[in-house]
Amino acid sequence: MSIWKKPFSLESLNQTSTHTLVEHLAIEYCDYDEESLSAVMPVDARTHQPFGMLHGGASVVLAETLGSLAANMCVADGKYCVGLDINANHIRAVRSGIVKGTAKPVHLGATTQVWQIEIVDERGRLVCTSRLTMAVLNHKKRSGEVAAQ
Repeated sequence: MSIWKKPFSLESLNQTSTHTLVEHLAIEYCDYDEESLSAVMPVDARTHQPFGMLHGGASVVLAETLGSLAANMCVADGKYCVGLDINANHIRAVRSGIVKGTAKPVHLGATTQVWQIEIVDERGRLVCTSRLTMAVLNHKKRSGEVAAQ
């Protein structure tokens, strides 16, 4: 059974990146299944730290991007998710190529969600593991809107 409550395609997800940090870092959604979402990110001058390795902050951007978008696809219309907390453990240095992140839910609750995001190198070796906690909120009614009965 799928966790997704909103319809989407990889093309529609990638269109959400236009004119954002996600586009600047060339993060591209590449795969999803019934309970996970994946994206790739290049390891190059855009994502390097001064010593020529993947910047830990870039890994965190990839993790939060995946977990946040996935969280928002798992809630019904009228709800949205925002980040509360993220942590990351950087396991392995990467100097070039691409990394792939995959987000999977640990908890999909009515008021919070917890996501585990694993980032691996091109050989499938763990580069970073991250945990993201999201708050699930209700869209506020605009003034003059009447609640459905």
